[in-house]
Amino acid sequence: MLLVGMPVMGDLQVRAKHFVRGKVWRFIVALLAACSAFGVIAPAGLASPGSTLSWVKRHPAKSPAARSLAAMAYDAATRQVVLFGGGSGSGQGFGDTWTWNGSAWTKRHPANSPPADYLAATAYDAATRQVVLFGGLSVTSGPARVLDGTWTWNGSTWTKRHPATSPPGQFGAVMAYDAATRQVVLLGGANRTRYLGGTWIWNGSAWSRRHPASSPPAELGAAIAYDAATRQVVLFGGFSTSSRVLDGTWSWNGSTWTKRHPATRPPAVWNPAMAYDTATRQVVLFGGSVRTTRLLDTTWIWNGSTWTKLHQATSPPALWEASMAYDVAAGNVVLFGGRGSKGGLLKDTWTRR
Repeated sequence: MLLVGMPVMGDLQVRAKHFVRGKVWRFIVALLAACSAFGVIAPAGLASPGSTLSWVKRHPAKSPAARSLAAMAYDAATRQVVLFGGGSGSGQGFGDTWTWNGSAWTKRHPANSPPADYLAATAYDAATRQVVLFGGLSVTSGPARVLDGTWTWNGSTWTKRHPATSPPGQFGAVMAYDAATRQVVLLGGANRTRYLGGTWIWNGSAWSRRHPASSPPAELGAAIAYDAATRQVVLFGGFSTSSRVLDGTWSWNGSTWTKRHPATRPPAVWNPAMAYDTATRQVVLFGGSVRTTRLLDTTWIWNGSTWTKLHQATSPPALWEASMAYDVAAGNVVLFGGRGSKGGLLKDTWTRR
């Protein structure tokens, strides 16, 4: 940091101090990221305030085509963000796999892949060190097919799994890894005739349905993330069977869902993007649709008890149906694609640090 009018030697001393502090801070962020990936909680005082961070538009040399509703998760085994599929805007889905290394997108060419789809649910399973993908809508020709396949990504290829028991075919469900129980949680979604409200658990080899005492309403298009600070899965928003956009905040403690009643909360919204920011130890929520004619460009953070709206100088445009994940290696939230206010598909990459 250069201070105007400061003698040269003093300037060098200030630079040196900031360099050292920067290295220490990067080490702390990396340590927090590693702790979060495996469900270990670090002291809250080490994190920087989420309100001081800002969005930055990135300009990689190449990127996935414009799309919405793609499946995206951080793969801690390869230290890269993985993106699969998404909607093309013409009613068809993509079937490509891309990885983000913090500065560039790379198209991968796995030997096997899930069928082209969108509205699939995905999460990184830290217990097996693989990305898990389930369900979605596949449209290649003719009517759309509702998928019920379970696939895992090992860093180089996709493998279709054949568990004895499986959730019904569905699209628009949400999925998160519950580090406290070391299991993947799947909730909600819809099939051709109805909305689904079941809670399912993936233990790395099999699915099992849970029957919690309370649950969110049957819905699709909600947002979900694991809050490592509170060791609970957090869910917000969605679109319900009564054709209502929801504003409920729910948490999963490994056995049941609890509806929270924060003092402040985002407006009722569906298909927003959400991820847990390891560095600030807060859940970040962006965008979403209040109605099909009104999209949001606001950033909200969840600190475990309430939501806070941030007022940031730079921000992605109003959008919904975008994909978001926390890039542990780079230490920032990554947002990709979505659909803008005029209905067009986006291919922008944004990071928040």
